[in-house]
Amino acid sequence: MSPKVKEVNGRELKVENQEMTGSSMLIQALARENVDVIFGYPGGAILPTYDEIYRTGIRHILSRHEQGAIHAAEGYARISGKPGVCVVTSGPGATNVVTGIADAMIDSLPLVVITGQVATTVIGTDAFQEADVVGVTMPITKHNFQVREVDELPRIIKEAFHIATTGRPGPVLIDLPKDVSIASGFFNYDQPVDLPGYQPTVIPNKLQIKKLSEAVTKAKKPAILAGAGILHAGGSKELLEYAEQQQIPVANTLLGLGSFPGTHSLSLGMAGMHGTYTANMTLHEADLLISIGARFDDRVTGALQHFAPNAKVAHIDIDPAEIGKNIETAIPVVGDAKEALRMLVEENGEAPQIESWHQQVNEWKKEYPLWYKEEENTLKPQRLIEMIYEETGGEAIVTTDVGQHQMWAAQFYKFDQPDHWVTSGGLGTMGFGFPAAIGAQFAEPDKQVVAVLGDAGFQMTAQEMSILQELNLPVKIILVNNASLGMVRQWQELFYEERYSNSLFPIQPDFVKMAEAYNIKGWKVEEPNDMQAALKEALDHEGPVLMDCRVTKDENVYPMIAPGKGHHEMEGIKP
Repeated sequence: MSPKVKEVNGRELKVENQEMTGSSMLIQALARENVDVIFGYPGGAILPTYDEIYRTGIRHILSRHEQGAIHAAEGYARISGKPGVCVVTSGPGATNVVTGIADAMIDSLPLVVITGQVATTVIGTDAFQEADVVGVTMPITKHNFQVREVDELPRIIKEAFHIATTGRPGPVLIDLPKDVSIASGFFNYDQPVDLPGYQPTVIPNKLQIKKLSEAVTKAKKPAILAGAGILHAGGSKELLEYAEQQQIPVANTLLGLGSFPGTHSLSLGMAGMHGTYTANMTLHEADLLISIGARFDDRVTGALQHFAPNAKVAHIDIDPAEIGKNIETAIPVVGDAKEALRMLVEENGEAPQIESWHQQVNEWKKEYPLWYKEEENTLKPQRLIEMIYEETGGEAIVTTDVGQHQMWAAQFYKFDQPDHWVTSGGLGTMGFGFPAAIGAQFAEPDKQVVAVLGDAGFQMTAQEMSILQELNLPVKIILVNNASLGMVRQWQELFYEERYSNSLFPIQPDFVKMAEAYNIKGWKVEEPNDMQAALKEALDHEGPVLMDCRVTKDENVYPMIAPGKGHHEMEGIKP
């Protein structure tokens, strides 16, 4: 081996303090951060970096639109737990990833986004393909940098990965001017990260843990609201252990699905606007509500004045800014969800005497299950989700876009394992589900990935089928096709006197021919009796598949909490 290189994770890398270009520094640093795949799209300002990608052979997945690249990076991050890396050029390349950055920020996904930028000598002159991406993204990143000196680049990259992955995860952006990327400097990546103003609290305060444990012992109607923070912390095992130790019922947020087994006797299902009656009434009647890694957004709480009116609220979160932001908190616990749950298990407080509470919860489960009306000669979307669950044995990684199909997937696919559910929560980004499935497949190449998509959202990023064609990536695309913007249509029916303004699709593309144009196997299924066999064949197919499933066009998602209503005012709880 040359004395000027050393081996790191199987790769020959240049030694520290060797002179190299900024682009070379970037690729060397990514290798040291164990980055095994980059999602991106080249352009003028970022070409020096792409030339270095060519030289080093680091794996790069070429999206067909920058939005596809960043959503794929999100899907990768969500399933792998590692930061997703996205590389794009300046100007329109950078602005095309803004939606994905905002999506990752609100859903706490660790990303490192590298944007090309015009040379420092012309920044601020309205140069060709110049955009102030630092200014644009400042409100929607955990932190962002613009590199002005090449010698700063190793420190900035190391800090970016540290910030993205510690505390509450989130996206960090590095804006790299072209002249900096071609300038030469000395590479030093062994220097420690030193950020005195950034010291996230990981280990919770023991006195607060004890206070919470004592409150549990005294409670008559305790409940846990489990959010995505448990998944980010890798704390699902600890949640199960604690809930079973104390016999506390567990409701999940949309993004928290899978943090607690959906088929467990203590599971209440999803809470919120389209949550189960049992989950919502449990939160409404609880006298102690323990929120773990959830931020009490409006789709979970409904009208704040009606939320958990009888409950003392304990809130465990690694982000202190979330505690007390929306809901008054009696027992704040700042720290990592896994550590907090581990400490609660070790505290092993006396379990509450709540037999009558369990009886009430089980009565709600029996009396008000999720439902839908089966009709002859029509395929119900809820039944489609149930069949996907049955055919995959609940083992698939499921991604979705946003809308009715997303809610049906959350309701009827029982997630028993963590890190099998990828969806856009806080931002509600259409076009997210398909490229996120691509990223998830790269994170877990040996697992089955099923993209459950609406016909509308799919058309926003359908060009990424090129990746499936190019790499024979075995993602299964299941279109829940109701020829409309389903959730928009539902709201127009319920709240706008059935004025269906621009929510119906009188004409659609032939999705099967569309798939075949990319050399992807396609099916169209209209008859409910044909669905099971077609679905089995599609899931068993070795390569990528698109299934165009024509479901009932006017089906609505129930139950539902209407705007301004509380959990106790759900509509559509029974047929």
